[in-house]
Amino acid sequence: MLKRQTTGSVVCASCGYLVGVNDDRCYHCGRRNPGLWGFAPALRSLGHDLGFVPLVMGICIVVYALMLVAARDANVEGGVLTFLAPNRVALELFGASGAWPVFYLGKWWTVLSAGWLHAGLMHIGFNLLWIRQLAPAVGEFYGPGRMVIIYTVAGIAGFAASSVAGLLPIPIPFLRGGGITVGASASIFGLLGALVYYGRRSGSRFISGQVMSWVVFAGVFGLILPGIDNWAHAGGFAGGYLAGRLLDPLTPERINHMAIAVVCLAVSILSIVVSLVHGLTQLR
Repeated sequence: MLKRQTTGSVVCASCGYLVGVNDDRCYHCGRRNPGLWGFAPALRSLGHDLGFVPLVMGICIVVYALMLVAARDANVEGGVLTFLAPNRVALELFGASGAWPVFYLGKWWTVLSAGWLHAGLMHIGFNLLWIRQLAPAVGEFYGPGRMVIIYTVAGIAGFAASSVAGLLPIPIPFLRGGGITVGASASIFGLLGALVYYGRRSGSRFISGQVMSWVVFAGVFGLILPGIDNWAHAGGFAGGYLAGRLLDPLTPERINHMAIAVVCLAVSILSIVVSLVHGLTQLR
């Protein structure tokens, strides 16, 4: 599947110009090792996201299925929004975040794990649809490594904001933080934030305008429907926007961005494992 090319020319992983497969640096953008040790053609065949979208979707679906098994009494009689919703025990076991797990139980790592968990069939369906729509675009503009970094940073920022807000005595229901919260929407709003910054940085009013219309629509949606974690959305958007600004989409992606992206994915998955180990230990 990932066959290595040892001779000839390849397309630079950052700028798209032809370079020698064994060149140390791209003559056009200056990226080091533009041929990615000969694996650049195989990796590019996975798309602009280097297979990140199917990876995230697969992990989210597997974790959601495992939560339903662990819950045993998932809701099958409620409304559309609560259909096949794992119970609170299963959510906390797999790493739900919020004020209760982070500050009262000391499970700070759940700001990483919660983004892979979902609270119902419609919840996971909508989130995976948004990831499928947005992640390839961010991967094209920023590079796949930086897209993963943005996705991870936005999730951490969103759940941290929601957890802190959950400690505050806010009387307005839709402005309250999460006592317990899950979902990929914090990271999704981070992708939106990164796209907004890209539009402004590149001067594309169409991109920034189109994405902002999505943000406004999703924001209004969150104010209308009950149970939406608006703090996670706002924190995720801010985290994605700032990460996008720091990573600067108009500069070439570097090898260390790919390395950091791998670390982000590994640590995120490890956080779910830690939650499971911690939760099972407490149940004994």
